[in-house]
Amino acid sequence: MGIDLTSALRMAGTGLLAGGALAVGAAAGAVLERTLMRKSVLAGEDEWVDQYGVLRGTAMTVLADDGNEIHIDIDEGPDDLTIIFAHGYALSLDSWHYQREALRGTARLVFYDQRSHGRSMRADFDTHHVEQLGADLATVIEACAPSGPVVLVGHSMGGMTIMALCAAHPEWFGDRIRGVALISTTAGGLNQGTLGLPAPLGRLVQSAAPALASSLAGRKEVVRLQDWGSSDLGLLLTRVYAFGSKAPAGAGRFVAQMVSTTALDVLAEFLPALHDHDKRAALPVLQNVQLLVIVGDADRLTPVAASEEIVRSVPGADFVVLHDSGHMAILEVPDQINELLSALVEKVRRDLPPTAELS
Repeated sequence: MGIDLTSALRMAGTGLLAGGALAVGAAAGAVLERTLMRKSVLAGEDEWVDQYGVLRGTAMTVLADDGNEIHIDIDEGPDDLTIIFAHGYALSLDSWHYQREALRGTARLVFYDQRSHGRSMRADFDTHHVEQLGADLATVIEACAPSGPVVLVGHSMGGMTIMALCAAHPEWFGDRIRGVALISTTAGGLNQGTLGLPAPLGRLVQSAAPALASSLAGRKEVVRLQDWGSSDLGLLLTRVYAFGSKAPAGAGRFVAQMVSTTALDVLAEFLPALHDHDKRAALPVLQNVQLLVIVGDADRLTPVAASEEIVRSVPGADFVVLHDSGHMAILEVPDQINELLSALVEKVRRDLPPTAELS
């Protein structure tokens, strides 16, 4: 069936927005689509989709410093260590499905939805910036781990959140916080990336994306995300930008479902802040903890060079480049991610003093 000119222009505009959103870690084209996978591709995967997003623990809500409600889910475990997980842009705490499944019972696990994501409360426009995300993480730590050692795990925007906490509370690192894992993230310069495109084109898309995002967010009636449900371009963007190889069955649709729960204007409001994110000056703080940096060698959104920049600032950090893996490594190669996180936890435990109670 043909497409009229108006529809084509809408698709092109949304495609350009996709480039910018993907560049800041939107796992599956973020702003774009609710069901961008074609039925012919996903046939037989529905039963796999049902396995995701079903793990639940003890739910609680805490108030951020501006009164915003942050949703938290806790899996109780050995109380000598608390692991807190911060998810990426346009996702939710459910993105940690495989890590939660593997690490249950090994420590106390805390998962939370970033503001305006998942089940957390919609926040005001002027709070949609990385510094506020760092403040929210501080609130989660104080509410869920007021004493005892902590390990922080961040994916994409979640990694940026941890770096913002480094800048705001450097004294916590090495004392309260004993370990950090940064997965598929960057310390800054995201808007200089090329998305794997020829450099001039990639930088053009990056520079135009925030303004276009704001424009499209204000015209929701024009941007019909479901139009991407039968789009070959939508499928290509997801496969190319979210994953580096064949992802587990159903993972693509699972990502699309998470993305669809985040309002288009929220995504647009966060986009300029993520482009402006620069916490490179705070990175030396991470020398005080056990640091693990992980990236896929096929990550087009936060490429290997971004992780290399982090480890150059933190001599002695463990650095792992995962073969044939993209931005959503936590879903794509979960066994490898889980093994690395388990090893980090063991290192932290070996370094703990006889009395692990920390103020």
